[in-house]
Amino acid sequence: MSLAPTLTAVFELTDDGWYVGWIEELPGAITQGATLDEARENLQEAVALVLEARRELAAQEMQGRVVIREPFILAAA
Repeated sequence: MSLAPTLTAVFELTDDGWYVGWIEELPGAITQGATLDEARENLQEAVALVLEARRELAAQEMQGRVVIREPFILAAA
């Protein structure tokens, strides 16, 4: 079983010259930049913010419940 530690970043050049970037596998992780490098950098921050927000929401949803939390490593199919 091989590991697939990567996600897919997609960047689109808009008609007004901006780059819009998102992660295919992570809804909500979308951003833009004046350059491709700026869009890439902004996407790193967007992913971190989406994951942080999701963790906070999950913690609220699990409050008072008995759960097991553990690291999960995604394996390629």
